[in-house]
Amino acid sequence: MTNRSPFSQSLRAQILCGLLLAFVTAGLTSCHSNNYLEYKFPQYTFAIRPVPPSLLANRVMISVSANGISSGSLQIVDAKRDIRSNVQNTKTSFSISGYASGFPNLILNFPAEITGYVYSSAQGDIQIVNYGKEAVAGAAGTFPAKSTGLAVPPTFGHIYSAQESIGQLGVIDNSTGRTYSLILPNVFQVVVNQGDTVMLAMVRNSNTIYRLVKLNANQYPTSTAADVAIGAVDCEPFNLPVYCLVPVNTGSHANAFDRPMGAYFSLDGTTAYVLNCGQECGGNASSVTYLQQGVLEYNNIPTAVPDTSAFTTQVMVPGGVTAAVSNGTTLYVSGQQLQSDGLFAGFLSTINLATNTVTGQYSISDGNHSKMLFADNNTLWIGSQFCATGERAKRAAQGVTDQTANYNCLTRFDMGALSASIVPFVTQGSATAVVPFPNTNQNQYYYGDLTGLCWVQGFNKVYTAYGGQVHAFNTADGSEIDNKNIIVQGTALDVAYLDAITDADN
Repeated sequence: MTNRSPFSQSLRAQILCGLLLAFVTAGLTSCHSNNYLEYKFPQYTFAIRPVPPSLLANRVMISVSANGISSGSLQIVDAKRDIRSNVQNTKTSFSISGYASGFPNLILNFPAEITGYVYSSAQGDIQIVNYGKEAVAGAAGTFPAKSTGLAVPPTFGHIYSAQESIGQLGVIDNSTGRTYSLILPNVFQVVVNQGDTVMLAMVRNSNTIYRLVKLNANQYPTSTAADVAIGAVDCEPFNLPVYCLVPVNTGSHANAFDRPMGAYFSLDGTTAYVLNCGQECGGNASSVTYLQQGVLEYNNIPTAVPDTSAFTTQVMVPGGVTAAVSNGTTLYVSGQQLQSDGLFAGFLSTINLATNTVTGQYSISDGNHSKMLFADNNTLWIGSQFCATGERAKRAAQGVTDQTANYNCLTRFDMGALSASIVPFVTQGSATAVVPFPNTNQNQYYYGDLTGLCWVQGFNKVYTAYGGQVHAFNTADGSEIDNKNIIVQGTALDVAYLDAITDADN
């Protein structure tokens, strides 16, 4: 038997320890690399956006009411992996720090500016959210009454608010830090274009639209003098007025507006498409009225009374008009059409912008349509509220079991095949064709109102606040993604994709 020298034994021990250390180091390095790569950002992020504290690159923010109107939060989920924790599960949830307002029912999302505005209809406050820091950046300002319509341009120069309860239109001018309140009884909606050069206000149960005008410095000594000179309904403040509201003139086209409830601004910045609700809002006929944006600009001060006509053309849309979106060649409008039995039925209509004609009408979910956006796989998604009050719900109550009795509030429209389907796909009375992930009420056939909708760009999915909970859907076929890891405690009110390439995502 050969005796090993102490040197040989020591060398073997060193080699063994070295190999063991190498294996341990490799294992630790491997584990670190997997976790690290899960949340690794490139050296130069898109548009040099900051890396957020959560380290999530694809975030959906969900506004949540915790206990009615007194407490709320802004939760964040990983929309790439459809989880609310990190992959290591060392962080079980993410949220916007510093937010606590009750019932945050509206998110105005500006991912290109790394900013969001969140409005609480319960408390009437507007909070600014910094997406890079995932924290509240402060209050945007206050109005004397709660808003029924709120508009913020991506330039953030102004905040506009319709305060129907007191009949005032509020303007926060961030360039001067001043707030103006213009008298406009029954004002309920405001819209502003991308460049913050055109602001329009709508009045409930009226066929008149008003535009905001900004006067030159000290142009008129009092609001009374300004009202008379430019045909305004109100100018404020009384001494040395700054802002005025002037009726939009359509010349000889007396019926150009019929219960207008909003406007969509063309992608080229030339046209404002006024959405005339018609019969759905107690009027006569739904349509889209085209107005010249140049005439409507706030610095285009009227030189005569009435003002210069902004009218271009009008397209009648029998299917109804309450919301719109355009890809530049086609204007897609959604709304409801009155049926012979007195109920309304939802329709999507397509308008060719080259010929200004309606080229198609497609049956979609019933209800008040307020959400429309494009998404992956050449799809258009439309959301509505109060869907269980129309023709589809009537058919379900009569025992009809085909898809005409699916009265859910989300529609997926395939723009290539020109076909619409209600999501989720259910069949009344079926034991198998039911909603895949029921809300807390355990209704097997109906989710409820669709109050939030956003597109997770490039991942073939949309997120929704649907019936008070978070539901996500595949854009390829409309199937629902398992939501067990993205549901929230409380009532989900709105959703926004924080990492979209452009503001047009939401």
